[in-house]
Amino acid sequence: MARIPHMAFFFLFLSNLPLWSQLKIFAKLSIGQREVTVQKGPLFRAEGYPVSIGCNVTGHQGPSEQHFQWSIYLPTAPEREIQIVSTKDSSFSYALYTQRVRSREIYVERLQGNSVLLHISKLQMEDAGEYECHTPNTDGKYFGSYSAKTYLTVIPDTLSATMSSQTLNKEEGEPLELMCEVFKATAQHTHLSVTWYVMQEGGRSQATKIISLSRDFMLIPGPSYTERFAASDVRLDKLGVTSFRLSIGRLQPSDQGQLFCEAMEWIQDPDKTWAFITKKQTDQTTLRVQPEVRNFQVNMTAESTFAEGKPLELVCLVVGSSQDLQHQGVWFLNDIEIASVNADGVLGLEKGYKERASQGQLQVSKLSPKAFSLKIFSAGPEDEGTYRCEVAEMVRARMGSWQVLQKKQSPDSHVHLRKPAARSVSVSTKNKQQAVWEGEALTLLCKADGTESPLSVSWWHFPLDQTQPEFVAGMGQDGTMRLGPSYGGPSNHSSIRLEKVDWATFQLDITSIAITDRGTYECRVSERTRSQVRDLSWTQKISVTVKSLESSLQVILMSRQPQVKLADTFDLSCIVSAGYSDLKVPLTLTWQFQPAGSQVFHQLIRITHNGAIEWGNFLSQFQKKTKVSQSPFRSQLFIHDAAQEEAGTYQCKVEVYDRNSLHTNSPPKATAISHPLRIAITLPKSKLKVNLSSQVQELSINSNAEIECSILSLSTGNVQLAIIWYFSPISANASLLKILEMDQTNVVKYGDEFHTPRRKQKFYTEKASQDLFQLHIQNVDDGDQGKYHCTVEEWLLLTNGTWYKLGGEKSGPTELKLKPTGSKVRVSKVDGTGNATEHGEVAIRCSLEHSGSLTSLFSVMWYWNRESSGSKMLVHLRHDGLLEYGEEGLSKHLYCYRSSPTDFVLKLHRVEMEDAGKYWCKVAEWQLHGNPSKWVNQASDESWHMALMVLPSG
Repeated sequence: MARIPHMAFFFLFLSNLPLWSQLKIFAKLSIGQREVTVQKGPLFRAEGYPVSIGCNVTGHQGPSEQHFQWSIYLPTAPEREIQIVSTKDSSFSYALYTQRVRSREIYVERLQGNSVLLHISKLQMEDAGEYECHTPNTDGKYFGSYSAKTYLTVIPDTLSATMSSQTLNKEEGEPLELMCEVFKATAQHTHLSVTWYVMQEGGRSQATKIISLSRDFMLIPGPSYTERFAASDVRLDKLGVTSFRLSIGRLQPSDQGQLFCEAMEWIQDPDKTWAFITKKQTDQTTLRVQPEVRNFQVNMTAESTFAEGKPLELVCLVVGSSQDLQHQGVWFLNDIEIASVNADGVLGLEKGYKERASQGQLQVSKLSPKAFSLKIFSAGPEDEGTYRCEVAEMVRARMGSWQVLQKKQSPDSHVHLRKPAARSVSVSTKNKQQAVWEGEALTLLCKADGTESPLSVSWWHFPLDQTQPEFVAGMGQDGTMRLGPSYGGPSNHSSIRLEKVDWATFQLDITSIAITDRGTYECRVSERTRSQVRDLSWTQKISVTVKSLESSLQVILMSRQPQVKLADTFDLSCIVSAGYSDLKVPLTLTWQFQPAGSQVFHQLIRITHNGAIEWGNFLSQFQKKTKVSQSPFRSQLFIHDAAQEEAGTYQCKVEVYDRNSLHTNSPPKATAISHPLRIAITLPKSKLKVNLSSQVQELSINSNAEIECSILSLSTGNVQLAIIWYFSPISANASLLKILEMDQTNVVKYGDEFHTPRRKQKFYTEKASQDLFQLHIQNVDDGDQGKYHCTVEEWLLLTNGTWYKLGGEKSGPTELKLKPTGSKVRVSKVDGTGNATEHGEVAIRCSLEHSGSLTSLFSVMWYWNRESSGSKMLVHLRHDGLLEYGEEGLSKHLYCYRSSPTDFVLKLHRVEMEDAGKYWCKVAEWQLHGNPSKWVNQASDESWHMALMVLPSG
């Protein structure tokens, strides 16, 4: 019986799973107590349709393959078992079911050795009742359950699906609408699904799904209708309660066939799975779709002229033909067929063109189903003439051969060889500036006009005051590049680059120009053709000025805020002077910092000409809070969360290089350092305000007290509070005592007088809210009378992890009084003096004027004061007789005891010279209070001072 709760939870979990999942889990259960489970009911199925009921047994012993017996209890005789079918005994069935079992209308399907399904292929109304699954015992003893029941209700079939049978003749592209009427009158809650099908070739093929509305009200297109559904060409709409309309916007020939609608009715079983209970199909509608008669055109695109040695491409385009058809293309030159591509993509070439294709000079290809390309990579005079292409629509015949539907030809295109023409050449700089700084890059562009043809180029340099040019670089028609003697060495090779931008434009790059590179540059463009013996040549010149970097390089350092508040952000700008506004040479910039009080500048950060960032190893906190914004002539240094360590002097240094020196590690061409700029970090002022008003609290003895410290205003930012509580006893001789301190990190430390466990338990502090602290005093007694106040301090956490005290303020006093209890202690008030000898002994006495109540106990505390060291508590004789010393080691030097009911004695052993000073006592009366009773300090009184003088032993 202890397993029942676990089994109940297990079957509750399984009831949310489908039947097949339940059976798989049942099959894996371990052997233990036998348990038979059957599919959860009640089940509702329609007359004339099938049903399957699952049964499973677990925890059994004996063979792994168990036997199952199915019976029914009819509603007319609920106590009478009628046997249906058994896996063990073929004669198990009653006469009512014998024929149906023999004909396999009713049978048992074994899923596993311990799981079966009862199938009834065609339900009758008389099949309604309670079904029982029983497993014969194979265990050593009876333990568990051996049968389980479920109820099956057979309901009438009320589903109908109708559509008028008709024959429709449509043309391709026309719309179609068909309506299917679906009706059901089932009393139970059921869902409908509706699907439209098309069956082609007179019903001999499998029906193709067009679109369906699922039982979950989702529209799902068939695989061959997915794209048309996405384009809203195929739709299924529910009109009212019973009407389902199929809409096709543009019919296609593939839509032809027998169209019908199928409706299915679904019900949800208690195990949350859905089962269909009825299904109906409508009559068929015959649809014939007449394909659209098409006409198409053929166009050919080609340039009217071409340059010798350049590519020539002719593209044959088909316009208006069907995508479903294959096409064959044929090219003609001067009415002679030269190339073809048939419907299978097989290439055909005439003899001369076949040789050119094998040498990679010609290519025939099919760019798309409606585009054919004839491309000659190096055209010559033999390719001049009249071109025409012919395209045929092809369809596959029954025997697999291709059949021509119709042919069309393109208009003739006349293509002529373009003759070389006179050219002109223009030379310019890329940025339109003919004056550049030393070390900058210079880009010269040489562009020829006229018709496209192979060109070569050479660049020449005329230095100042020289008439003979120097050869710089050249590029032949085949792309081969040559460098002049002065520009081809290892040190100069990387500084000269010649590129061909397009067929007519040549670009000369001097990556780092020198003073010696100034002068005039000449570009010579040459052209050679097959029909000409010598090259044609054209030239153009341009003058280039190079400005020296020896001129003054100026750097300006600016700041918007030389006075920076603590934790704010400040920025510095380093600007290269306006004289270098067009400078494109590499710059390296270094930010330097001199801390306040130092005489040395340290590197903060260095941004090299190639963008690399190098941090200095001084004050590593800069790297965490510093950001640099860099542009060609301006660098900004942003320092976030300013701290006192960032106060000092800043400056920036700029180094200018030419591009050649970058590869030779040469020193900079020019260096400039900005003026120093001092940055001061100012600390914020505290805005702390504490309540200064005085308060008085009068409490009963042994009650609890709460002293409040209220904060009226605070500073903003990352500020934390510390609080210190102080106590002034009512004794005139007592000094101010620190009770406890809770610092800005919430660490609590008690004062010297309050460091004992009893005092820590009695006094504790609490932060009640952001602006309220409370001091709690447990079990107030006479010794707690006096004035209390707090001191609040504001602390700012700096970025380097240290704390900075912004300020502090003392609160007003709160006086704590006890309500009178009728008890009063009086200590004799006698001033006096006494002498003691060094290394000797001395006794100091304290007396009560009367011995008090018989129910009272007394405690005494002895104090000592010396002007140079202040006052302190020496020893405490508690009311229960225990001694507590103010400091460790005093027990060896002094002793306190009660010599009579009214007398207390402090005895000093081995007196030292330092023991001189004023001594006094404080006596407190204790009585039992409360329920349960506890000793409470009722009242106290202090003696006057006795001055002790210590005489040298000599």
